Amino acid sequence: MTVPSGRRERKKAATRQKIAETALRLFLERGYEAVGIRDVAAEADVAVTTLFSHFASKEALIFEQDDDFEQRLTRAATDRAPHEPLIPALRREIQALVRHCTADSAAPIWRMIDASPALREYEESMRLRHAESLATAIAADLGLSRTTTACRAIARFVIDAYSLAREAPDPQSAVDEVFRMIEAAWEANCPSVGSRG
Repeated sequence: MTVPSGRRERKKAATRQKIAETALRLFLERGYEAVGIRDVAAEADVAVTTLFSHFASKEALIFEQDDDFEQRLTRAATDRAPHEPLIPALRREIQALVRHCTADSAAPIWRMIDASPALREYEESMRLRHAESLATAIAADLGLSRTTTACRAIARFVIDAYSLAREAPDPQSAVDEVFRMIEAAWEANCPSVGSRG
């Protein structure tokens, strides 16, 4: 998460973090379906309107780092070094996200997500949004010269690599396996261009 500057921003970030941590604790203790927004707000000692100023929905409380993950993925494409190929840069970021989301401490959270149709649906919509943001970032790189369809397809494959790896017995091997296929598809689409500049 980016470090906010200024007293007001730090206070907002602290309130957001407190709400997210409170929600997660309550959801894990009582079950996601058994806890309402008012319960979370009361436990976090904030008004319901304050909660909604930080989180658009109950589901968003679980995916508190959603925006951060999306920015990390797009920066992996846009902020890579000159002449660095795109696919290895994306692979490194997906490997880091998979390590984060497959840590032992994340297991109860993913069990809760997998058990809730509402959370699974929210996660799917979040992945599609991340894929569109990543496709836009890839398409904006003039050095790559791929079609919009190719950029969107590769972005979806990259996002799906994360999901497949998270569910695999050996997540890091799964990332490597999927990215070998992604790299082959990327190179087959336009073998002459893979890096910046």
